[in-house]
Formats: sequence, C-alpha cells, structure tokens
Amino acid sequence: MTILVSPIRSCAALAASTALAGCALLAPSPPPPPAPAFELIGRVAVSHDGRAFTSGVRWQHTAERDELWLLTPTGQALAHIVGDAGGATFTGSDGSQHKAADIGRLTHRALGWEMPVTRLAWWVQGEAAPGAVVQAVERDPHGRLAALEQDGWRVAYVYDAEGAREGRLRRLELSGGSQVLRLVIDGWQRGGEPR
Repeated sequence: MTILVSPIRSCAALAASTALAGCALLAPSPPPPPAPAFELIGRVAVSHDGRAFTSGVRWQHTAERDELWLLTPTGQALAHIVGDAGGATFTGSDGSQHKAADIGRLTHRALGWEMPVTRLAWWVQGEAAPGAVVQAVERDPHGRLAALEQDGWRVAYVYDAEGAREGRLRRLELSGGSQVLRLVIDGWQRGGEPR
C-alpha cells in the first residue's frame, strides 16, 4: 500500500519545524555567574568631562549583593551604595537618595560617572567578566593580566613590585568614553583570607 503525502502538508511541516528550531536558537542564555565574594578597601579617583572626584572606598561583594561606601579621608561616609537583583540605591551623606536598575547607571545618575561594578567585580580579581566579548588581552612576563579591553572599557593592571608571580594587584585603571577611573587597592579579603 502506498501512502501519498500532500506537498502542501510537507511544506507546512517543514516550515513549522524550521520555526521551532529558530526559536530554540534564540532562547535566552542563562545569566553569567557572579564573581567570587570579596571585601576590598582602597581609594578611587575619577576624571570625567573635565571634572574630578576622589574618595576612599570600601566594597563588599557577594553573589547576591554589592555594598559600597565612598569615604572622606577621615573615614566618614560620603555615600552608601547598595545593589542587588532588585536594583540599586544611592544614599548621600545629606540623606538624599537615588535609585536605578544597577550600580553603573546609579553612579552615573548620582555622581556623573559610571562605576561598572558587575564587570569590575571580575576585573579586580584579574579575570575577564563572563558574558561580554573580550576585544584584547595582554599579559605580563609572569602570565598575569596586564591589560584587558572588554565591553567598551580598557583596564590596565599594576602589581606590587615585590615577588614576581606572587605580587598582588595594587591598582586598576579603567578608561571608557570620556572617563578614567583609578582604583587603588590598600587591602582585601577573598574567600576569608586577607590579601
């Protein structure tokens, strides 16, 4: 017995399977993993649009939340910044508040410059941020990250002069658009161990 299949039905089935395959290819990819937890103390200096900003910084990063304090030289808080999956809040020393979807947009709105915390949490640990294209990578003679270009930013690394491979990260310089952000690391803990 011979079964005849209508050419119209075959074309419809082919079109449906192609459409479903296309949907499978366009399914959203899972979000990138969060950077490992750390606590960092240091100083930040930013130049942007002919202006400058400097302060101390204390940054606590976990998988669920980032919390930053921008500090005066005597340790008083200029601003307290908190960001998580629900958004970000900036509270100034005068009690004023700003809110945004993330800390990068929040600092741009409140201070006029961006602190790209989601990617910086990886960069400060000497790694490229997952989920964004890396345009260039440079390594020093010891194999450590010396410079990185990713997501519109160029990140340059400076390590302690002591010890070769073991010298700890001392400073990062981020350049993006009309902004340059320098982060000096005075001390930090990663995985419970001071570094």
